[in-house]
Amino acid sequence: MEAPPEATRKKRRWRVVQIAVSIVLVIGIFAYAVPKLASYSAVWSAITDLTWLELVTLVAAMVFNLLTYWWQNMASIPGLGLWQAAVCNQTTTSVADTIPGGGYIAVGVGYAIYHSWGISNSAIALSVALTGIWNIFMKLGLPVIALAALVITGNSSGALVVASLIGLAVLAGAVVLFAMVLWRKALARRIGSALGRVASAVRRVIRKPRVEDWGEAAVRFRHDTIDLVAKRWAALTITTIVSHLALYLVLLLALRDVGVSEQEVSWAQVLGVFAFGRLLTAVPLTPGGLGFVELSYIGGLIFAGRGHADVGPDVFHAQVAAAVLVFRVLTYAIQIPLGGFTYLIWRANRSWRRPPPLEPEPSITAPTTAP
Repeated sequence: MEAPPEATRKKRRWRVVQIAVSIVLVIGIFAYAVPKLASYSAVWSAITDLTWLELVTLVAAMVFNLLTYWWQNMASIPGLGLWQAAVCNQTTTSVADTIPGGGYIAVGVGYAIYHSWGISNSAIALSVALTGIWNIFMKLGLPVIALAALVITGNSSGALVVASLIGLAVLAGAVVLFAMVLWRKALARRIGSALGRVASAVRRVIRKPRVEDWGEAAVRFRHDTIDLVAKRWAALTITTIVSHLALYLVLLLALRDVGVSEQEVSWAQVLGVFAFGRLLTAVPLTPGGLGFVELSYIGGLIFAGRGHADVGPDVFHAQVAAAVLVFRVLTYAIQIPLGGFTYLIWRANRSWRRPPPLEPEPSITAPTTAP
């Protein structure tokens, strides 16, 4: 059913406001906030001091990180090939990283790609939901892992303990809720209906129509999930953990390559900053957390290394900022043109095309971007 003209205009105006706010925030962070921490000229000097060997190892770490995302998609859709996973993951990631709130648009793109390969709607919805749930669990669990690492290495702090305990409580609640959905059909229906009411209340505030039938959708999700989780939970868990740690490895390698030593900022402190920075990617104010992620990493790492730097403060700040910006270029900026290239591959390659199965559209969706 086609949306009324007035609703279409409101949606278009809201999209323009989102884009404008996102642009203002990004410009404000990179033009005013980041230079307060480190000058761009000093940052550029630190980047140009990288050797070819260091650049090659960083690129190799980036490629490995990309592979882990593809492996996770393959774990969630049995029979999916590596290059198919690469094409869909990179294309949807490019969409999510380019447009404010683009994760939701990326869902539709992912459905179109998978559907063109003859994958059923139920299999796509299940893959989207499970990879999303596993990534959320990992993001909530990372602060707890980081806290354990910091306690072991003697670098824990009161603020981190409180934040990690909050993360642990949220994670435990999410795991219990997920287990209850899988436990009994009646519980799944009640939880789905309750979440639907909450979602409808939120959508009413932003003048969106209420959601429909989340109770029955939760029952269908439970039925489909039990079988796949029973068979693929180990592969999903391993690929999710490896993908997040591979991303962390790129950041740690970038820091060491620009000259930030273990004595200045330990691997455990880097993990702690990384863990809380990952949570910011869930905030849809800017695409992929652009600006907020960089600022949080730079500020957090400078704070972690205060008083321990082997060089002057200006040099140390520049090294940290250089490492973070190199990290984000490799793991964020490069994703965008790469996704454009994989989109062209999808459009041109007809050998993977299969007739779409006849099936109703699913009711539960979530972004299918890289974790």
